[in-house]
Amino acid sequence: MLLGFKTELHPNKQQKTLLAKHAGVSRHAWNWGLWLTRNILNHNSNNPESKLKFPTAIDLHKLLVAMVKPKNYWYYEVSKTAPQYALRYLSLSWKRCFSKVSGQPKFKKKGRDDSFPAECYANTLDGSISVGFNHIKLPRIGWVKTYEILPDNVSPKSVTITKKADRWFVSFKVETIPQITEKSVDVVGVDLGVKNLATLSTGEVFVGAKSYKKLEAKLSKLQYLNRHKVKFSNNWRAAQLKIAQLHKRIANIRNDALHKLTTYLAKNHSQIVIEDLNVSGMMANHKLAKAVADMGFYEFRRQLEYKCKLYGSELIIVDRWFPSSKTCSRCGKIKESLSLSERVFKCEHCNFSCDCSATLARTRFEC
Repeated sequence: MLLGFKTELHPNKQQKTLLAKHAGVSRHAWNWGLWLTRNILNHNSNNPESKLKFPTAIDLHKLLVAMVKPKNYWYYEVSKTAPQYALRYLSLSWKRCFSKVSGQPKFKKKGRDDSFPAECYANTLDGSISVGFNHIKLPRIGWVKTYEILPDNVSPKSVTITKKADRWFVSFKVETIPQITEKSVDVVGVDLGVKNLATLSTGEVFVGAKSYKKLEAKLSKLQYLNRHKVKFSNNWRAAQLKIAQLHKRIANIRNDALHKLTTYLAKNHSQIVIEDLNVSGMMANHKLAKAVADMGFYEFRRQLEYKCKLYGSELIIVDRWFPSSKTCSRCGKIKESLSLSERVFKCEHCNFSCDCSATLARTRFEC
């Protein structure tokens, strides 16, 4: 199976400049293509009798070479793959939009999630991508060091370079053999919550990192001190970098806790039962959105799905309309009503009582 591998680059000053140029050209090509395609859609909606053909990724690249590159000489300072694959990803975004999988693509802003793809061409020397012990060769940039050892016997055909908080990262796919581990528990039910990240049917409770809640005061202070700085000044840029670094630290702490929990579940349990949560609906509730986002419910399920395949476990998703919170885990009777403020489940039929999270986990275990 294919797994993503991501690590931080350690470029020198010249390489940082080249990386920034590649990201800028990729962003410019994306925004130009989005501007053109939106104008075509507006023309077709206002003039149904004289509709224009919606351009494909190849059409956009031909127009870019003919119209944009001659007027912008800095396009020739970077690899040709950066604008080419930016337009390809734009075409894929429009296809997802037309099939109602996602919304319309948006314009990219400088300094926000800067990234660009680098593809390997078999017939060109400058497009080759090679992986060494602790360095990787990128088109038009050369050998760039990394902070950790890279996987052996890997020859990726494409890599993606991203920038987060003034740090550059490279990611590519690695062919990985599934590792079937010995399971200590056959079936386990998992209930996610905002008080505790996960409560298992075995009685184990995992407290969430709550990194945003712990560092919210520090983040608020940095944003408060930055309120009157002159925009785009050196002091403003330094303050923005500190804020971005703190956001990255919050995300890293959250991801670390999720990775440890999902790895433990996938390695030690044969079957894992979770609920199909409506995370987007929870985020619409302004009273719960901050706590739900701080736990990372969607990321928990995403990690658990691929780790179950990696370690030979089975993931079972319970329907979100199944009344697991109202069902007694001892006698199976369904309670008529249960408010969100009730944190202790009390069964009127068998007088059984326990924490609501434990009831949910045991009910899903029995499913």
